[in-house]
Amino acid sequence: MQLHQLKPKTVRKTARRIGRGGKRGKTSGRGGKGQTARTGNSTRPEMRDLIKKLPKLRGHGKNRARTVNAERVRPTVINLSVLDGVFEAGSTVDPRALLSRGLIHERGGRLPTVKILADGDLSKKLTVVACAVSAAARTKIEARGGSVQ
Repeated sequence: MQLHQLKPKTVRKTARRIGRGGKRGKTSGRGGKGQTARTGNSTRPEMRDLIKKLPKLRGHGKNRARTVNAERVRPTVINLSVLDGVFEAGSTVDPRALLSRGLIHERGGRLPTVKILADGDLSKKLTVVACAVSAAARTKIEARGGSVQ
């Protein structure tokens, strides 16, 4: 037997070439764009299972640009422990006083909104004016004889 006399047992099958005009055009049965539309793609089965277990993006609805309010004004936060160290007993706490002591900075040439939180202790009587105050901070200020307006 010679090499030129060898014949294969099975006929060699060639895959149908699609996407070259004719009946299967455009996406050629591959769907839309992406990884699976590309040639040579074969996602391993274990990777497919892992991808399916990952949660989808949640928390902002369908269109993040429409659901997230970028214009919302977030207040500058000041804790009671900071106020206790900077202000004297009986003084008035307002955004101007906080700015003059360097605790807050102007935003776009304007005084920012200020919120006072209850972190730390207060040992002095203070009067808080024109600031947002958390409920816990309000109770601590009023317990020392101060007031919130």
